[in-house]
Amino acid sequence: MDTGTVAAATSRLTMKTTYFPKKSEVKRNWYLIDADNFVLGRLASKTARILRGKNKASFTPYLDTGDFVVVINAEKIRVTGNKEEQKKYWRHSGYPGGIKSQNLAVLRERHPERIIQKAVRGMLPHTKLGRQLIKKLKVYRGPTHPHQAQVPGLINL
Repeated sequence: MDTGTVAAATSRLTMKTTYFPKKSEVKRNWYLIDADNFVLGRLASKTARILRGKNKASFTPYLDTGDFVVVINAEKIRVTGNKEEQKKYWRHSGYPGGIKSQNLAVLRERHPERIIQKAVRGMLPHTKLGRQLIKKLKVYRGPTHPHQAQVPGLINL
């Protein structure tokens, strides 16, 4: 082959490049999930998937391409086994001896929305991106929420 035919052959080849969405091109939707009688871990994993944007074709690991999620009826979440009494939630005040724990039954009585928030937070990246993603999760104790203006679409998981 002479150099003329090699140059002609390479000019006909085109490079295929991978498309990466820009931050300004990401379109965010609002979704509503009813947690009534839903198992905690399954709800958390599916919610984290939507928050991360893995349900979209334009998913990019280093970008926030996810959607907003509103979870209602957090107090009616279901857990399996003996987790109601055995599962512990820990928090620390930052002072020596400032560690406190409570089981799931007590936390469900006082702050049921924190159960879902902590479960979803554990399934997101533990980086700046994860801290940004968790802000798009809105969890409410009962069936009402203040996000009617965003017209969230109901998801049947």
